[in-house]
Amino acid sequence: MMQHRFGSALRLVLPALAALASACGGGSSDSGSATQPVAAGPGVAAISEAGGLPAGYTLVWSDEFDVDGLPDTAKWNYDTALNPTGWPNHELEYYSAARTENSRVVGGSLIIEARHEDLALAQFPDWGGQHYTSARLVTRNLASWTYGFVEVRARLPCGVGTWPAIWMLSALPQATWPTGGEIDIMEQVGFDPGVIHGTVHTTDYNGKLGNQRSATTLIADVCSNFHRYQLAWTPTRITVGMDDHYYFQYSNDGSGTAEWPFDNPQFLILNIAVGGDWGGQHGVDDTIFPVDMEVDYVRVYQH
Repeated sequence: MMQHRFGSALRLVLPALAALASACGGGSSDSGSATQPVAAGPGVAAISEAGGLPAGYTLVWSDEFDVDGLPDTAKWNYDTALNPTGWPNHELEYYSAARTENSRVVGGSLIIEARHEDLALAQFPDWGGQHYTSARLVTRNLASWTYGFVEVRARLPCGVGTWPAIWMLSALPQATWPTGGEIDIMEQVGFDPGVIHGTVHTTDYNGKLGNQRSATTLIADVCSNFHRYQLAWTPTRITVGMDDHYYFQYSNDGSGTAEWPFDNPQFLILNIAVGGDWGGQHGVDDTIFPVDMEVDYVRVYQH
């Protein structure tokens, strides 16, 4: 969701999704029906494999969110660069920096909160007139990794118009997206509350071209219960999963950086977007706000 972040245009939406519950709750367990892979289009590698932390990996970075207040500035920055002009994909949010209304640590969890509100230009000089606020936390310039296992335990927001994501971008300077590659560990849009997307974008396969590599998994309670969103990244394969079950893979076929740019460091991003070309396909329900994504921990392991 950088300057060019597109929804999974190839996703397959099943009629049964209409029956999935969309009401938020306050659950705390990694429970729910077993995930199942759903192919998202030709050439996509939807898989069904046992996942979880690989043997021999050790913890190299984490945030357990155990100190109340603003997020730890030794671990997180705020991405606010495009607030004056507006964010890509016709998104509607203003991303605040160090504002507890939008990002805070409370009782062992990070809360990223999207709100329906206008700001005062005198107090927020980079405000671009947006009617929604949120936060976009990044580890850029503080921490990045090449290969490893990433696990984020989180409860997602509910409501039509929300677009939360847990994802990664290249830490190296790049002329244009997606030269350095993008890894989406978790994307969800509020009008499909039980559908979780794992995706990669590269020069040859990306949302701008409409051929990004993606697959989905279905689980009904992502807004009411915590789940573990997971990435395993090696020199030969990227696998994305949930609760120790992989549903998507993307392999390095050796054809070059246009298809595999993933041999360089990437940084983590946590955010809730509002509206946009994908998240706003069914409009935005203003009655849902404020809504939040609650993150129990973020952990990175390497071999």
